[in-house]
Amino acid sequence: MASVVEYKGLKAGYYCGYCESREGKASCGMWAHSMTVQDYQDLIDRGWRRSGKYVYKPVMNQTCCPQYTIRCHPLQFQPSKSHKKVLKKMLKFLAKGEISKGNCEDEPMDSTMEDAVDGDFALMNKLDIKCDLKTLSSDLKVSIESEEKEKEKSLKKEGSKDLIHPQAIEEKLGSGEPSHSIKVHIGPKPGKGADLSKPPCRKAKEMRKERKRLKLMQQSSAGAFEGFQAQGQPVSLLPKAKSNQPKSLEDLIFESLPEDASHKLEVRVVRSSPPSPQFKATFQESYQVYKRYQMVIHKDPPDKPAVSQFTRFLCNSPLEAEHPANGPECGYGSFHQQYWLDGKIIAVGVIDILPYCVSSVYLYYDPDYSFLSLGVYSALREIAFTRQLHEKTSQLSYYYMGFYIHSCPKMRYKGQYRPSDLLCPETYVWVPIEQCLPSLDNSKYCRFNQDPQAEDEGRSKELDRLRVFHRRSAMPYGVYKNHQEDPSEEAVVLEYANLVGQKCSERMLLFRH
Repeated sequence: MASVVEYKGLKAGYYCGYCESREGKASCGMWAHSMTVQDYQDLIDRGWRRSGKYVYKPVMNQTCCPQYTIRCHPLQFQPSKSHKKVLKKMLKFLAKGEISKGNCEDEPMDSTMEDAVDGDFALMNKLDIKCDLKTLSSDLKVSIESEEKEKEKSLKKEGSKDLIHPQAIEEKLGSGEPSHSIKVHIGPKPGKGADLSKPPCRKAKEMRKERKRLKLMQQSSAGAFEGFQAQGQPVSLLPKAKSNQPKSLEDLIFESLPEDASHKLEVRVVRSSPPSPQFKATFQESYQVYKRYQMVIHKDPPDKPAVSQFTRFLCNSPLEAEHPANGPECGYGSFHQQYWLDGKIIAVGVIDILPYCVSSVYLYYDPDYSFLSLGVYSALREIAFTRQLHEKTSQLSYYYMGFYIHSCPKMRYKGQYRPSDLLCPETYVWVPIEQCLPSLDNSKYCRFNQDPQAEDEGRSKELDRLRVFHRRSAMPYGVYKNHQEDPSEEAVVLEYANLVGQKCSERMLLFRH
């Protein structure tokens, strides 16, 4: 089994969906009639990416918005505070049907998808970032009330005008103004300064933590704590309870729900190419979710998200299904990860499972469930899924998120999934994103490899060993070129070889007319 590709060459001067330049985008592409998962793995490690059966590579030093391949390390991944909020929000919804309020608008989830024929590059996913001011309001209110009680008497006597009451804070938060615009200033007492004979003021948050700790200690009066109290030790000297270990990603995702939970969520992985029976049985329902997503989120007219478009971009794949003995149970290839809520599909993540990674292709969801931040939630589920596959297939240990576009602020969110690396566009080595960001702040195109002598180790070195498919026969390019008289032929083949690298050029068959 060999990959068969048809190189289409450079396509430049077309519309960019990121900066809205009319003719700033540039990429090279090829049509993949079929492709092995190992060849595609090696291609994405050289900056390629697929959309349907079209595989493309941005010309990084020419295109208006350079797109850097980004991968996350799932085995070392720790969810951030905002990630945890999304997971807790989902659990609250499943358990009690609670829906968060005060959410802000969506942001893009993924890079634009390339269309090999008509240049429609406007398909963009959505990342739901939800802004909830309720928690902020509660914490701020308690803190201010505590400070107010301690200083109320003295401030009244002095007629202070600097105190902001909780009611004013509530009105400020309720007005929809950003939280960072709220300033709380309490004027000091006039005099010589702090009274050193008194203990320093403590923050309300610390006091709350202390009260909670003491309450737990008092409840545990038996055993060791009882011994401490019997000996006349003051409560404040009781040993602190051991801090809880941070919950893992799996703990947060798969936390047990009550028996009377309001909703049930199930994630199913179905093979999309070749289509499995489960994929065929759910095709229409899945397509209807995609159609609503395109119409509501992207404002497409009803006739644009057609079945043919959906099939072409998100169902068709050049990847051959492979089931090696040491591979994952589901095998390698292209899949749809379906999110079923109470018996209906509300979201679908399109993914490729490759020898070393899970590669995210696209996500679409029912707009009625935007409040669940399904862009973030699905990414966290895919990271957990990669960790699960790693347990059976140890070399499968990365999560590829597509392209990172630093020059487009709305597309920088992928850098929040850490640890992660960016691919050097010149030497194709992986560099931690923290080392790349300072350079990207200064220039939208960067070589991340700091060694000026370093070269592309995987570059094409022996063109004659490149494989060609011509007149139903596979042959080395060294044999094929002896029968060619077109002087431009070698330039095209050389360009292709440099882009795919030596390994792929020797394995894949380049179709020539």
